[in-house]
Amino acid sequence: MVDLARRRLFSRKTVEDTAIIMPWVKSAGSFTDDCTRCGKCVSACETDIIINGDGGFPTVDFGRGECTFCYQCADVCPEPIFLPQSSSPWHIKADIKQNCLAYQNVECRSCGETCDTMAIQFKLQLNKVAQPVINIDDCSGCGACVSVCPTASIHVSNTI
Repeated sequence: MVDLARRRLFSRKTVEDTAIIMPWVKSAGSFTDDCTRCGKCVSACETDIIINGDGGFPTVDFGRGECTFCYQCADVCPEPIFLPQSSSPWHIKADIKQNCLAYQNVECRSCGETCDTMAIQFKLQLNKVAQPVINIDDCSGCGACVSVCPTASIHVSNTI
């Protein structure tokens, strides 16, 4: 059986399209070209959500926690791959999949309780438990809702 992750070691190093790179990265192309995979951002992350991903490139794992937008990953990076902290950190948003407990008529509001921006609200339904609704404009993409979901129903991904 061929390990595709090892096979990529011999090809041009790139970040998978589905991987979430750190906030404030200028572009995926500049990230791939300029990141030396030194690991300083991994060590600096105050919530330990930055991990070494495919090809050794740092990536965000919301299963470990949320992004607090502390900017420490960008501050310690010796390469010119980050935008200023005053710009938008990223264009990722949360999405709730069909295996959500509320969609199965089981009361659960753990995602809404952890959402600091209150982007996840629960709409009352007749003969059902309240259903989650995400206001995409209010979602910061912090990922706080991901790790608390008991059914792994929340996915955070790029919107652009």
